[in-house]
Amino acid sequence: MSVPVSLLSLLLSTALVQDLPPLPKGLSGDSDKEQKQEQEKSASSPSGLPSLPTGLGKTDEKDKPVQDKALPSLPSGLGSAPSSTDTPDAEKSAPNWFMEHFTGFVEARGGIRLQEDETQDGASIGEIRTQLQTELSAGPALFNLTADFLFDPVANDYAIDLEKGRGFIDLREANMVLRPSDFLDLKIGRQIATWGTGDLVFINDMFPKDYNSFFIGRDDEYLKAPSDAIRASFFSDIVNVDLVYTPRFDADRYIDGTRISYLNPLTGMIAGEDMVIDPVRPDGWFDDDEIAIRFSRNAGTFELAAYTYDGYWKSPAGFNTQGRFIFPELAVYGASIRGPFLGGIGNAEVGYYDSKDDPDGDNPFLPNSQARFLVGYEREAMTNLTIGLQYYTEQTLDHDALAAALPMGAEEPDEIRHVITTRLTKLAYNQNLTLSLFIFYSPNQEDGYLRARASYKLDDNWLVDGGVNVFYGEPQAFFGQFEDNTNIYAGLRRSF
Repeated sequence: MSVPVSLLSLLLSTALVQDLPPLPKGLSGDSDKEQKQEQEKSASSPSGLPSLPTGLGKTDEKDKPVQDKALPSLPSGLGSAPSSTDTPDAEKSAPNWFMEHFTGFVEARGGIRLQEDETQDGASIGEIRTQLQTELSAGPALFNLTADFLFDPVANDYAIDLEKGRGFIDLREANMVLRPSDFLDLKIGRQIATWGTGDLVFINDMFPKDYNSFFIGRDDEYLKAPSDAIRASFFSDIVNVDLVYTPRFDADRYIDGTRISYLNPLTGMIAGEDMVIDPVRPDGWFDDDEIAIRFSRNAGTFELAAYTYDGYWKSPAGFNTQGRFIFPELAVYGASIRGPFLGGIGNAEVGYYDSKDDPDGDNPFLPNSQARFLVGYEREAMTNLTIGLQYYTEQTLDHDALAAALPMGAEEPDEIRHVITTRLTKLAYNQNLTLSLFIFYSPNQEDGYLRARASYKLDDNWLVDGGVNVFYGEPQAFFGQFEDNTNIYAGLRRSF
């Protein structure tokens, strides 16, 4: 080939190349630049992988995935992420958790005797008491627990006895409540039961009482002692029935000489800590049991009720052949009525006490059968002043047989004991101050018992109170035997 031809071919080939359409990416000769740019982008990725579309990978701050951004706070209880104001339960302080689950009070109480008692200490009461209450729902059941914790330097014995209420724990309630149907309620376990119409006078209420607490100045609520029982309440349009079954006998927390001195009938002398009563106590489960039943209904504005009880005298009232105190068997049948009367509330109650161990009434070492009767009336005499009156009798039904069987020289008891009670209650200072006076007086035995108490609410939590218990009469009389236990007391309570 000649030089001109070669030069012409070179010019033609150059022109053709410049006029060719661009090749697809990757097939053109300019792909080196593009590949270099792609390699630079790839090199910017730490993994060397191609970059992901916007929103699918971490690139810069504005492209962060949603989960990496701060989430808006959810309402409390709807999200697992706690807000800055929520505190997990595990991190709640113990005091807050305690206040949410328990109520109760802390109380300090002290009292002294107003005269010398050779058988007792000068202090009648001196204790610090904390009561805790709580309840828990679990399915259809409601559980209740009330326990008192005591520091009691007046007591000589700190051993726990839950039945007698001694030691540093007094278990007041520990029960389960069920409603298996619309007409039946059940309460099973330790509980405080009461019924009847009397004001501090009990005829058909055969549930345990704590007379030591009553006489030394504890709050009135402690007059009622707990029972370990099953209570079934049946409801109907005709009559309501309450049945309380106690599988093992629960006695009163009776006067035994540990806190209150008494007249010992065996010696005819006042006794106390030098002669504490140690009775033979029925304590067999399901053998030494008790059952109490009440039938009740309303008739207009009146409450009518009938009662029956089968068990034992609640305090040691007899002696066995060894001269030890015992709880004789007892059955009680009674009735009551309560309703509006002469501008106030009237009530009447009767009871027949069948002393089953002495049906003929001729055993002087066992209690005779009795008929008991009570009539009462209460009304507001003027604003914030309430007056209550009661008349009560106990009649020995086989008195002649008892008198004939008495040992020579023994004093014959009265056939009937009459008792009149009076209650005055005055509220003042926006009902923050309560003044109460209650008097028992027996006109035929000429003895009595006076309870005076004043309490003042300092605020919603603090309560201060004080009072006096005065006994008077001959030592052979019911209240007269406690004359050396006359005392004065004061207390301060903080509720929570």
